[in-house]
Amino acid sequence: MSGDRDMAAPGKCLLVTGPPGVGKTTLIMRVLESLKTSNPNLKIQGFYTREIREESERVGFEVVTLDGRKAPLASTTVSTPESFRWPTVGKYKVDLASFESLALPELQVKEDADLFIIDEVGKMELYSSSFFPAVLKVLESNVPVLASIPIPKFGRDIPGVARLRNHPGATIFTLSPNNRDAVKELIYKQLVDSLQKH
Repeated sequence: MSGDRDMAAPGKCLLVTGPPGVGKTTLIMRVLESLKTSNPNLKIQGFYTREIREESERVGFEVVTLDGRKAPLASTTVSTPESFRWPTVGKYKVDLASFESLALPELQVKEDADLFIIDEVGKMELYSSSFFPAVLKVLESNVPVLASIPIPKFGRDIPGVARLRNHPGATIFTLSPNNRDAVKELIYKQLVDSLQKH
């Protein structure tokens, strides 16, 4: 059974998925709040993604670290000379340099890390060639991970997402409007459990 020890233990990688707008980020933030209340000394690293709105319209996304630093991820309104070369997802231009400057340092595995939050491992983020290798390093570190992934489009996963989904340590939770509270409790219990073993 060689090669086993570098695989994450089962239950160490919790993946939240579901259709856009179902509340993946909200769920992760609620789990985070509960964990901080019950385990105030946890060292948690990572980032989450949130919409940027102007009036009632979504004009982009930003990444936010758990200690509140922010950087643009994607925008419909940016038009600088550089932005013409940026990858596009739908109507959004993805600012990889901005994303990487914030997200990659957060994914560096530190000795005392207890938990990683990665919201989300999606199409925009995966345009960064450094992002997925950093995610895999986190998984190999055996530190528990709570991450979100998009649901397959037209029945097909993006390659990076497929690799996460098929990771031996991964447990997948599919969110729907009527199971959100139950899933939140489940994830919270499972994390508390693996944090005690960690």
